[in-house]
Order: sequence, then C-alpha cells, then structure tokens
Amino acid sequence: MKRVGVFICHCGSNIAGTVDCEKVAQAAKEFPNVVFSTDYKYMCSDPGQELIKTALQQHNLDRVVVASCSPRMHELTFRKVMESAGANPYLFEMTNIREHDSWIHSDKDKATEKAIDLVRMAVAKVVKNVPLQKSSIPVTKRALVIGGGIAGMQAAIDIADAGHQVVLVEREPTIGGKMAMLDKTFPTLDCSA
Repeated sequence: MKRVGVFICHCGSNIAGTVDCEKVAQAAKEFPNVVFSTDYKYMCSDPGQELIKTALQQHNLDRVVVASCSPRMHELTFRKVMESAGANPYLFEMTNIREHDSWIHSDKDKATEKAIDLVRMAVAKVVKNVPLQKSSIPVTKRALVIGGGIAGMQAAIDIADAGHQVVLVEREPTIGGKMAMLDKTFPTLDCSA
C-alpha cells in the first residue's frame, strides 16, 4: 500500500482567506492511501519544510502532496525537501489551490469544495507516480547544417567560429545554392562567385 502525506498551505491569507484549509486537510484524511494530512500557515517556510521532513520519517510516507501556490514558484523547493529527507523527489505532487481556486472564488464553501477536489486528484495522481532517477547524457558539441547555400554556409561559419564542429550537407555537387547560378549581383554588379 502506498503511504501518502497531504500538506495544505494557508499561504497567509492568500489561500486561507477563501479556502477552509483545516477542512481540506480533514477531508484528505479520508482519501485512499492517505495516512497523514495537515495544514500549515506557510508550507514553503523553513518550519513548513521541516514539517514535511518530520512527517516523512514519523509516518513512513513514501509519497507527498502539497496543496499551495503555483508549482512554478515552489515545486523545486518541495522536491528538494523530499530528496533531503531521503525520499524520491518524483513521488511528489503539487496542486495549485491559490491561483486555480482561492484567487478566483469569493464563496468560501465552493472554494473549499474545489480545493478538496483538487487535492483528491493530486492524491490519485501521486499514487500512480513511479520512482525516477536523475541521469545525465554526455553531449557532443557538433552541428549538422543542411544546405550549402549562402544561409547554410554562413550558419556553418558562425557555429565553427563559436568553437563547435560542423558538418555541412549539400545535395548538389557544388555549394553556393541559387547564388552560384547568378552572373552578377545587385547593386555592384560583382560576379556572384
């Protein structure tokens, strides 16, 4: 059985002003696989992060859901918390109950029900997450330029000047593209070759 911990952030009054965070945390306790659920004023603060680390160890959690602000702001913060606690950072889900719920509602009951639904969805998703591992792949700094016309040759020169290997491919027996077919060029009437 998966062991999910749910953490609801008040975000000061940004979320708590419209959403009953304590009610959301209580409702989350009833979701399948949830063994721990709580709410806290600022989950992204150091005490909030410590709360997650402590709960991971005390309740033997293997997955975490944080309902707070935009993942763009703090998803990396919470993934680092997971990692520092010895848990897989990819067994974490974040749901946005600030921008997607609190900020767009004025009815506290409806906003709270929507927050409960958003948390329910995040719990269902995190249960299906699989552990991932970071990996890196070496990159060969080499470029392929297709077309030996004026633009292709200039691109190849620019890339080579930047210190990278370049492979220039042209299907015709000579380079220069359409430019090589011209006799003279405007405005100086110089030879195109």
